[in-house]
Amino acid sequence: MKKFLTALVFTLALLPALVGCGKVKYPAYYTLNLPPAPDPPAQETQTSIAVREFQAPGYLRQGPIVYRSSPEELGFYEYHRWAADPRKIVTSAVIEDLRASGQFSMVSSYDGRPEIEYVFSGKLEKLEEVDYEGGPRVEVALSAQITRVSTGATVWSNNVFEIGKVSHRNVPGVVSQMNRTMELAINKLISTIPAPLAARK
Repeated sequence: MKKFLTALVFTLALLPALVGCGKVKYPAYYTLNLPPAPDPPAQETQTSIAVREFQAPGYLRQGPIVYRSSPEELGFYEYHRWAADPRKIVTSAVIEDLRASGQFSMVSSYDGRPEIEYVFSGKLEKLEEVDYEGGPRVEVALSAQITRVSTGATVWSNNVFEIGKVSHRNVPGVVSQMNRTMELAINKLISTIPAPLAARK
């Protein structure tokens, strides 16, 4: 009987904590919402290019939105996650921007077809909130290169780094600034591709 009363008292003492644990917290999901590229101008070349899916460090492929509290320390928002892989969204945006540039008669996702003249390969180096040294801010870094399929030669390469100041100190505000900063980074990257590549054969 004494053991039963002890167990009962222990259970009653834990009851408030158990009731509090009944509240389930669900994650919030976000996506990079990049604006559509403008319509391409009239085609003047017959040059084709295929875009490989962007690569990224492992920590950017895990789902949670990343923040950095020091140069050496990464953190992850447990309940704030990407609804779609940022690499796929960046890849799609680059394809749209390459089409809009008017430099290529055909722009597609890379599928290994040999008739493509050029291959665009890129990497999402950084997409994170930074909270030290005057933060919070957003840092976005992209690198890319274009290779001529027939020779394997690299005909262009570049990297860009953009910083955006976060005006609203919450995760939705951070994601909004990530959208704006990513748009700037992609536009800057694409704008440095020399035209026309077809003349460089």
